[in-house]
Parts: sequence; structure tokens; C-alpha cells
Amino acid sequence: MSGRVWILWVGIMVLWWGCRRTRGEEFMIYKDAKQPIGVRVKDLLGRMTLEEKIGQMAQIDRTVATSDIVKNYYIGSLLSGGGSTPLPHATAADWVNMVNDFQKGSLSTRLGIPMIYGIDAVHGHNNVYNATIFPHNIGLGATRDPELLQRIGDATAVEVRATGIPYAFAPCIAVCRDPRWGRCYESYSEDPKIVEEMTDIILGLQGEIPKGSEQGVPYVAGKNKVAACAKHFVGDGGTTKGINENNTLTDMHGLLSIHMPAYYDAINKGVATVMISYSSWNGNKMHANNELITGFLKGKLKFKGFVISDWQGIDRITSPPHSNYTYSVLESVLAGIDMIMIPYNFTEFIDDLMYLVKNKFIQMERIDDAVGRILLVKFTLGLFENPLADLSLVNEVGSQAHRNLAREAVRKSLVLLKNGKNANDSVLPLPKKVGKILVAGSHADNLGYQCGGWTIAWQGFSGNNYTSGTTILSAISSAVDKDTEVIYSENPDSEYVKSHNFNYAVVIVGEHPYTESAGDSQTLTMADPGPDVIKNVCGAVKCVVVIISGRPIVIEPYIPGIDALVAAWLPGTEGQGVSDVLFGDYGFTGKLSRTWFKTVDQLPMNVGDSHYDPLFPFGFGLTTKRIVSRSISAGVDGRPYVPVIMIFVFIGLYFQGKFLS
Repeated sequence: MSGRVWILWVGIMVLWWGCRRTRGEEFMIYKDAKQPIGVRVKDLLGRMTLEEKIGQMAQIDRTVATSDIVKNYYIGSLLSGGGSTPLPHATAADWVNMVNDFQKGSLSTRLGIPMIYGIDAVHGHNNVYNATIFPHNIGLGATRDPELLQRIGDATAVEVRATGIPYAFAPCIAVCRDPRWGRCYESYSEDPKIVEEMTDIILGLQGEIPKGSEQGVPYVAGKNKVAACAKHFVGDGGTTKGINENNTLTDMHGLLSIHMPAYYDAINKGVATVMISYSSWNGNKMHANNELITGFLKGKLKFKGFVISDWQGIDRITSPPHSNYTYSVLESVLAGIDMIMIPYNFTEFIDDLMYLVKNKFIQMERIDDAVGRILLVKFTLGLFENPLADLSLVNEVGSQAHRNLAREAVRKSLVLLKNGKNANDSVLPLPKKVGKILVAGSHADNLGYQCGGWTIAWQGFSGNNYTSGTTILSAISSAVDKDTEVIYSENPDSEYVKSHNFNYAVVIVGEHPYTESAGDSQTLTMADPGPDVIKNVCGAVKCVVVIISGRPIVIEPYIPGIDALVAAWLPGTEGQGVSDVLFGDYGFTGKLSRTWFKTVDQLPMNVGDSHYDPLFPFGFGLTTKRIVSRSISAGVDGRPYVPVIMIFVFIGLYFQGKFLS
């Protein structure tokens, strides 16, 4: 009897097992969050077809994607290029809904592998309307404050996650060696040591990596963190004459000592992805460089995350670009690139890679390496457990706490280059209580100019209508005493200035926004009419000149006529950070993160060079002390007498008491 019961029991178990197998997912190890990530990756990889694997290697722009395309081609990743948004002035909820719609296409595939959405959040969540825009990296380098960078990374991660996006193409850890480069403002410094220190932003974006973690393994701490991307590997800041996407001429020692150190730190901090540079090293395109990508990055540095191309980066392997796309696919994948930012013609990429694998030009082991790395990052992010975003964080976008942090970053990034025409004639801090002040210059009341490139649109914008924030003019008007008259004139002539009896003037001029090659400049001149504004205003009244720029620009000819000079870089949306230090609520503390040249003929010129003869040397920065009383008025002279007055009051009360008693 017991034998029959046992046989019946076994039969029931087999039937139950079979029923569960028909339902499928319970016995898919990769869906079990309790399993080690390596086990999950191996299990999932073993279930995938070649088509599914190649789809994972494709990243396409949202403008060519639909939920059905994501499903039918097994697309592994989507992105928003600069300015690619769901709709103008899209809210955080609009972003969440868009990303989720695409994600539902991924989840409806046979294996339900979630896609990963990426975006260029390079100084805050800069594509998104109303997001907090932090200073660009050149300004953050001037703070010399890695802890501040970590807090900025944390705030950026929360705002990115608030829009349903788990992947940020940041930080740029280029070492800009020539300010003529159009991406120089994306670099923290000409000094690799400072760039290394600033990689602490990764700890904010991803979370602090646990002690004892395996070398090179990506780490992301939870649902409020994002996968980061160290870019652009490697040598992008060292191209000849600073020409974007050009050739970096240096030996291995130069590459390792100048351009590589920050990658050691980024990988040690668990960075999830690395993006390859458009540039070449000694004539060899980085997107086809097996020695550095597979040999050095994946081999020597033991990087276990995935390697991603730049936008149409593999197309540039050939000249002209895209002239032999099959060859470009072959070379880039064999070099070790795992995910290809296509971003538009994805069917061509999929067809070419399929052909190359089926005809054994690329071995399946290379495909499995690429896809395994992509899946590792997705599992690490928790996308399999939480593939769809919710609206719980939408109020974090542009929150006051984040704007306060950005304002702090602006204060700490400003570098005071001149303060008075002699040591005994300090101009800053400025008094808040005077009769009338002039604010002049094209950059005083232009939010787009003070944010720079990579803001709302790829090349940035002009004006105050495309996102929210505080212009420097508005910040000055709010900072001064209520009885001080602030007059703004964008381009006044000298007669106007002389005739209005101003107590002093603040002139705010600089560069117009640009990004990448559009910013390459062999002259580094100030945008017109900036020089004329400086001449007309500073020749007629005591003036402070504030430079808004992504790098040092030609300023030496104008310095004799300027009373005080401030490098404000590209401060972002929080203009109050500028007024905070101009009026002494906080002191100037920033130090130059790069050398300020006298003439462009000296370039390239970096600290330590034999021909080093700067206008302002690397590390230069005057300081001022905080004057708390100026937050109320300019009447600082009255404050020291308060204790004396109190003494007389107490003496009077004492004798009055004696008399009454």
C-alpha cells in the first residue's frame, strides 16, 4: 500500500512540475533575485538566440523607437540624444510614461529582458525642463571639493531616476590639455590628479561601493541611483590643437600618466560603463583599438561592466564616416565595444553583425562577452525586479534642496582673478546699500548663456524661456538693499555710463553656448559686444567684470581698465551663487583648475611645461572674507560699536538702580 502511495505521490509531483514548466517563469533561474548575479547572467545567456543577443548590443534613439520595434528587434537600450525629449517642456511624469511605454515592449518579449534607457546628464539632468543645472565640470574642478561632487552626483541621480531613467552618460573624465578644444568645459582640469579626485561624483551617482568588492565589478546601490559612464576612453582631451575628435600624439607613458589615471579611480569606484572616444591615439581610431579596450581596459584594469560606443562612433572608424559600415561593425566589436550607440539605422547594424557572426568573422564568444556584460549591469541596476518606473520621485526634479546645492557649487567654483588696481584698493565684496548701480553685458540676463552647452538642447540655448532658474541680474537685484537702484543696460555707451552717476558697475560677458566641434576655437575670443562693453563701462565707473565661459579666453588686453575680475565659468541655473560672493555673504575660495594664458600663441601650455608663462597660473585664486553684516546693508562700520553701546546701557541701568534704591 505504501508503495502505491509513493508512486501516486511521485506522479502528482511530476504532473505539478510539468504544469509549472508550462507556465514557464518559475524555473527560469535568471528571474530569481536570490541567485548570484553571475549565475543569473549565465542562465539567461544560455537561453538567448543570436537575434536576441545582437538586439541587446544595439542602442537606438527614442525618435526612431516604438514599443513594437523594441519588442520585435529585442533592442537592449534606448537613449535621448541632446535635446531629444518626449515633448517641449516635458514634465517628469511625461518622461516616466514615455520610458515605461518603451519598457513594456521589452517586457513583452519571449524572455522579458528589460531595456536600459540612457541620457546625457552631464551637469545635472540637463535635457529636462525645470531640472537643476549645476556648473559645468571646469567650474567644479575649481572647487577642489570631491565631497561636493559626491553630493552633486547624488542629486543628479535622484533627478534622473525621477524621470524613469536608470543610466547617465557621466562623468566626463577627460584631461583637457588645450582650451581650444570645444569640450574643454566638460573636463575638470588640465591636471590628472584633480580629475582623479573629482571621480567621487561616481559615488554619488551610483552609491559608495562596499568594502571588499571585486575589482572592476559594477556597483549601483538602489532605485535612487543610476549606472554611471566614465568617458571618453581615452585621450580625448589631448588632441592636436584641441581639435575635437582628432588625434592625440603621445607615447604610452604620456597616455598612462596624463589621460588614464582617472579611469583607475572610476573602475575602483565601481563605475558601470565606459564610453569610447571619437579621437585617435597616434593615428589609430579608439573605436577600433583592441589593445586599449580589450587588452588594457578589460584585461589589465579588470573592468567587468560594459563598453559603449559614442554617438555614431563606429561610423567614424572609416573616412568618410559610414563608407564601409560592415567593416566598422567588425572592427568595433572585435576591439571590445559591447553596446553600439547607433542611434538611428539599427536594422543595418543588426543585419551586418548577424552576417559577421554567422560567417564566423566574429566568434560567438565575443558576442557572449558583450551581452553578458550588458546583462550584468542590468541585473546590478535591479531592472529585472523593478523594470517600470513610478511617479514617487517626480517632485525631486528641480527641488529647492538641489537648487541650494547648485548655488553652493557656484559659490565655490568662482575664481577671483583681480580685486582692485592695487593691493590697498579692494573692490570686492561690493556694498549692497548704495544709490545706484549698473549691470551691463549680454550674459547678465540670459539663463541659456550662463548654463552653456548640453542644456535643454544639444548646443544649449539663448534667453530665459526654455527652463527655470535665476539669472545673475535677477540675483543681484534680489541681493542688494531695497533702496539701491539697479539699472540694466546690455550694451551701454560711455556717455550713458558717465551721465547716470553710478556708484559702481557689474559687467557680465563671455562666450555663447556651444558643444563639441562647434566649440572648437583657435582664437578663444570673447563674444561681441563684450570687449566694447568692458571698455565703455570700466572706462567710466568702478567696475567688476564677470566672465561666463567654458574655458580661459583672451582677457589680457582688457585687464588694466578692469577693477575686479571674476571667472564664473558656466554656472548653471542658480545665479544667486554669483551674487552670494560678489556681495560678501560668502568669500571667494575657488582656484584655477587650468592655466589662464596670455595669448593663444602660447597654446598648448600646461603647468609644468618648460615654456610656462601664464597670465594667471594653475591654482591661482584670490580670496575674500565673508561679511555677514552686508546681508542687511553696507553699514558695516556701525557693527563694532554695538558692544560699546551695550556697556553704556548697563552702566546707566546700574546707576539708575543705585539712585532709586
